[in-house]
Amino acid sequence: MPKSRILVIDDEAAIRDSLRMTLEYEGYEFVAAATGQEGLALAERDAPDLVILDVKMPGMDGLEVLDRLRSMNEALPVVVVSGHGTISTAVEATKKGAFDFIEKPFASERVLVSLRNALDQRRLRDENRSLKKAVEVRHQMIGDSAALKQVMAAVSRAAPTNATVLIQGESGVGKELVARTIHRNSLRSRERFVQVNCAAIPEELIESELFGHEKGSFTGATEKQVGKFEQADRGTIFLDEVGDMSAKTQAKVLRVLQEGEVERLGSARTIKVDVRVIAATNKNLEEEIEKGRFREDLYFRLAVIPIHVPPLRERPDDIPPLVRHYMEYFARENNVRPKRITPAALEALPRHRWKGNIRELRNTVERIMIMTAGDTIDVADLPDVVRAPASTGRGGSAADVETGRAGTLREFKDNTERTYLVMKLRENGWNISKTAEAIDTPRSNLYKKLEQYQISQESDG
Repeated sequence: MPKSRILVIDDEAAIRDSLRMTLEYEGYEFVAAATGQEGLALAERDAPDLVILDVKMPGMDGLEVLDRLRSMNEALPVVVVSGHGTISTAVEATKKGAFDFIEKPFASERVLVSLRNALDQRRLRDENRSLKKAVEVRHQMIGDSAALKQVMAAVSRAAPTNATVLIQGESGVGKELVARTIHRNSLRSRERFVQVNCAAIPEELIESELFGHEKGSFTGATEKQVGKFEQADRGTIFLDEVGDMSAKTQAKVLRVLQEGEVERLGSARTIKVDVRVIAATNKNLEEEIEKGRFREDLYFRLAVIPIHVPPLRERPDDIPPLVRHYMEYFARENNVRPKRITPAALEALPRHRWKGNIRELRNTVERIMIMTAGDTIDVADLPDVVRAPASTGRGGSAADVETGRAGTLREFKDNTERTYLVMKLRENGWNISKTAEAIDTPRSNLYKKLEQYQISQESDG
C-alpha cells in the first residue's frame, strides 16, 4: 500500500523539522513548504493526501491558503495549526472547510490522531464515490431505440420535480433502472433511495416494513423498527410491484401521499416524512381497479407522471448495445477474458422474443461469457432457445402453426382471432382500454374474448 503524502506549510523551520521526524517515523511521505505560495505550488505538483497548514505566515496567511487549496481540490483534508489560536480563528478555519484546528505547541500524538481521522474520512469518501460509480454503471440505461428515447425524455422531465411517478411495464424491462435514474437526476440525489418489493414481503409483514412498529406491538416484535418511509425521509422510496399490496396497506400508503405522515404499528403518534414516491408494476392497474383489487384514488395519486417501459422485443435496436455492455460488465465481474461477438451472433439475438426482457438477456450474456471456451462468441455458442426462430422455436409464425392445427372452419376462425388479439395486446403493452380502442370493440367484449380464449399476459406476453 503506497504511503500517504503529507504536505506541511509552516514558516517555522523547527516546526517543519519536528513534523518531518514524527511523520516519517510513522511511515508517511513528507513534503514541506515555508510560504503559502510555495505550498500551493507543491500542492498542485505533488498531489498530497493531506495538508498541515499554519495560520500566521509572512505574505499570504494560512486562511487565504486554505481558500485556495479548497478551490483546487475540495476533497483534500486540511489540518490547521496556530500559535495564536483563538476561538474566532478556529471557527473561521472550520467554516472554510478545515478538518481540524490544533493550537501550538502541540503534542505529536494529537497531530497523528487528527491525521489518521482525516485520512480515514477521505478514504471512506473515496470508497463511497467509487461504489456510487459502480452502482451507476450497474443501473445504467443502455440503448438508442426511439422507444427508449421516449422513456428517457419522460424521465428527464419528471426527475427535477417532486411528483409521484408510476412506471409500468412487463417483468424484467428495467423499471428499477428507470426509478434509479429519476432519483439520480433529482434534487434528492444526495439522499437515500429506498427500495421495497411489495410482492416479496408477506402480507402480515408489509405494513411493519413500510411504516415500522413499536416494541411489543405484535407477537415477535421484540424491538422497535423504523419503517421504509421513515428511512427514505428527504429521499426517494421505490415501491416495486405496487399492484400486489393489500387494500389495507393501499389505504395507509394513500395517507402518506395525502398527509405526508406515517404511524408505526402499536403507536398513536404520527411522524412527518418528506418522501418522493416512485411506484412500479407489471400489472394493468386500470383492470385491477375494475376488478376491485386496487384503489382508484391511490392510482390517481401514484400516476401523476405515468411512464410506460416497452418490452425488449419492441425495441430490438437496443439489443446489440445491451449485449456489448453486459459482455464488458461480466468480463470484469467474473474475472474472465474479454470476448468479441460475431456479427452473425449479434444479428441472431434480436430475433428471439425475450419474454424475460432485459433480465433474460442479461442472464444469457453472462452464461455465454462464462461457458464459451474461445475468445469469440458465434451463433453456435448461443443457447438453443435463442438460436431458434423467435415466434415458435421451429420456424414459421405463430399464426402459421395455429392455423395448421385447425381441423374445422370454426377452429380456424378461433385460432386466427386469438392470434390477432394477442398481437394487438402486445402492441398496446397489454393495456385493455388502448387495445379495445385500437380494434374498435367495447372493453367488455374484449374481456369476454380474453376469457373465452384464455389469453393472459403471463402465458402470451
